[in-house]
Amino acid sequence: MNTNAESNAANFYSSKNILIVALISIAYLLLSFLLIGYKPEQLFLILLFCTFYFASKPTRKFILAFSVFIVYWIVFDYMKAFPNYNYNTVHIAGLYNAEKKIFGINYNGVRITPNEYWLRNGNSFLDVIAGFFYLTWIPVPLMFAVYLFITKRKEFFYFSLTFFLVNIIGFVIYYVYPAAPPWYIQQHGFEFIQGTPGNTAGLSKFDHFFHSQIFKSIYAKSSNVFAAMPSLHSSYPLIVLYYALRNKLGAINFLFAFIMIGIWFSAVYTSHHFVLDVCAGICCAIAGISLFQWLAQKNKWVRSFIEKLLQVTE
Repeated sequence: MNTNAESNAANFYSSKNILIVALISIAYLLLSFLLIGYKPEQLFLILLFCTFYFASKPTRKFILAFSVFIVYWIVFDYMKAFPNYNYNTVHIAGLYNAEKKIFGINYNGVRITPNEYWLRNGNSFLDVIAGFFYLTWIPVPLMFAVYLFITKRKEFFYFSLTFFLVNIIGFVIYYVYPAAPPWYIQQHGFEFIQGTPGNTAGLSKFDHFFHSQIFKSIYAKSSNVFAAMPSLHSSYPLIVLYYALRNKLGAINFLFAFIMIGIWFSAVYTSHHFVLDVCAGICCAIAGISLFQWLAQKNKWVRSFIEKLLQVTE
């Protein structure tokens, strides 16, 4: 019995596994350094992965499954090395005027955008609520993913791969149609200024209210200012709600729907997105969900890939 335990331990900590993880870690650090420079988060990511990978069999299965989200984060981070404004013209005035034409509000005899309306009519209550909603845009999908991983492994992979696909669609649009957010126009007008740093915009009021720098620290690391269209912040809660409904989670679906609407409102209220950006994010989510469901049903390679993922993590 001890021999079997020792054999299993030897296989678990095999030199092959250690070598593969070490090479991947070194390659990631080197590539990151060359593309965007060293950041402490990169080392933290490697330590997190290695800890989970070598701690136990259950944690290894968990981190391998969640590698989909790790790859998403790395791709998003590497976008800093390839600013979308280097490849296409940034849309500033055109998007603003379209927003005003379609969703404009007549206020004191002047037609303004919804962002401008809330900039003039906001209050502390909405500042705080909007901040809390915006803090959920990553934790809620991740916590939902953990729930699916524990309870419905196949649905976890459907959800995580859909999440990844929607992001890829969004990233492609970022490069095809670079777009400035509302706060950029409020601060810089319609002139394109290359290398503009990220900005907390209306979320600074949340930081100020709580005497914190939560959003300041987040947006200081923004990968691309000119990636407002589509609003992937608006895509994520819709993906969560779809899979929650699909899995018949009952009353919690109302909570997910509430969070989704709250994020949509907050995106506009805080001047991080136009209503058009939010609509594009919703369309992006619907397109990604529909495309993945079609691929999962019609494409043998996709079904086989999911089955292999299941075998690795069961």
